[in-house]
Amino acid sequence: MRKIEPLANDYIKLYETDIDRQEYAYTPGICVLPNGRIIATMDHVYKGLAEIEMNSQRGLIFLSDDGENFRFIRHFPAGHARPFVAGNSVYVLGQHGRLVILRSDDWGETWSEPCFLTDPEENGRWHGSATSVWYEEDRVYMVMEHTVAEPGTPWPVAAIAPVLLRANVNDDLTKRESWTFASELRFREHVNQAEMNDFGVPFFEAPYNGRIELAPRRGTSPIGWLEFNVARIKDEKHYWYDPSGHTYHLLGRGHTAGTGYAAMVKVVEKEDGTMETMFEQVPSGRRVVYLPMPGGQMRFHILYDEETKLYWLLSTQATDSMTRAELLPPDRYNIPNDERRRLTLHFSKNLVDWCFAGLVAVGEVEKASRHYACMAIQGEDLLILSRSGDHRAASAHNGNLITLHRVKNFRELVY
Repeated sequence: MRKIEPLANDYIKLYETDIDRQEYAYTPGICVLPNGRIIATMDHVYKGLAEIEMNSQRGLIFLSDDGENFRFIRHFPAGHARPFVAGNSVYVLGQHGRLVILRSDDWGETWSEPCFLTDPEENGRWHGSATSVWYEEDRVYMVMEHTVAEPGTPWPVAAIAPVLLRANVNDDLTKRESWTFASELRFREHVNQAEMNDFGVPFFEAPYNGRIELAPRRGTSPIGWLEFNVARIKDEKHYWYDPSGHTYHLLGRGHTAGTGYAAMVKVVEKEDGTMETMFEQVPSGRRVVYLPMPGGQMRFHILYDEETKLYWLLSTQATDSMTRAELLPPDRYNIPNDERRRLTLHFSKNLVDWCFAGLVAVGEVEKASRHYACMAIQGEDLLILSRSGDHRAASAHNGNLITLHRVKNFRELVY
């Protein structure tokens, strides 16, 4: 038998945390600029950070001109951020309860002061991750999430509404009036989990406002969705193809306590410029809430490659989600579906059927995660920035590294 070897197990260390001060590295974001420069972002938490005004050191920005050596540029007051290009500027969009954005007009060397796109008086909080950015003519699209939950809700994924954001790339995107926000579709207001009785969701009992302990240190949370990507279906033969070009599909982490399902909604642009969020339907007339996807149980990243006309999926592979919670090894994080050490790559022509392209990277021990990764194309290569850890990590969730992996000649993986 031929053993499958990882495509890019070796890595360049972008950042290493200070373990002594209980610092953890989260949410990497990556973008290749028109001049070839790489911009990388991440956020971290550490003891005492919450005491610093506005969490001003939560986010970090790095630049590299050779793909190997990165230099630190600045901190910014947001997490869950992603860098992206619009016009002749580069931006970083994240959240600190409110949506926060920064702008650079010299390809990342200097930055504006942080600007807010939402009001502090607004009900709820904003959430998100460094997921996909979609360009269509002179417009840019991406998803953040608005969460409105009752106080004390342990993990409010049922209270999340994915919100598609749209802007013209030539406008000043630090201004709220430059953006159009889609309507909100909140999971718990539209999905009755008592009626989901035919395909094992939720895997464990999971009340919307509670938590059930399955074993010591292992408990369930409500079902729901989070961390959405945006893509447009371009295949004219596809059941979900919109010939007008004004329908976008949002695919996010399916929070079901099981594996292999992503969550999905769609957004339709109206003639008056507004955007309406709704459920997609299959030909039978049934709506789609969850869609089969390898690694859909964890944050994933979707990237469309114009050259191959394919969608590329970077996701986490589960191998033992059917092990009883009380029998998991001590170093496994949380419940059975929460395995985080194997990063895989797939491709698809339709966002539904995914072909395995390769195993990107595998952590050397259980808590050496390779997860919550993002990717960008640089020439013939795929650059992957991973939230990672090694044997010193506090857990598979709370890692101590941000690592850069390069899949060379990634298009040769297509078959």
